[in-house]
Amino acid sequence: MANKVFEIMVKSRRLAILRFLSEGAGYELNTSILQAALDAAGLNSTRDAVEGECAWLAEQGLVVVESMEGVRIIVVRLTPRGLDVARGHVVYPGVDRPLPH
Repeated sequence: MANKVFEIMVKSRRLAILRFLSEGAGYELNTSILQAALDAAGLNSTRDAVEGECAWLAEQGLVVVESMEGVRIIVVRLTPRGLDVARGHVVYPGVDRPLPH
């Protein structure tokens, strides 16, 4: 049961990250803003969890992750493929599918 709840949270968090990025200026946000947005959406997440999910999404080609030199800021940018997943046009394993509007 606990594993199922964890899996649901992970998939929901990943979709939420993609959807927040799809609404951000330039389709990008930093991980601090993403963490605050996830917390506000009831998906309380640690900084490590947000950075880990962003790394996973980058491995899948759904986002691009860039570290800013000299500061601990990580900028995450949505890819066209990630936008398709965020909008529900493409189903991707490990990411929740959005509900229809």
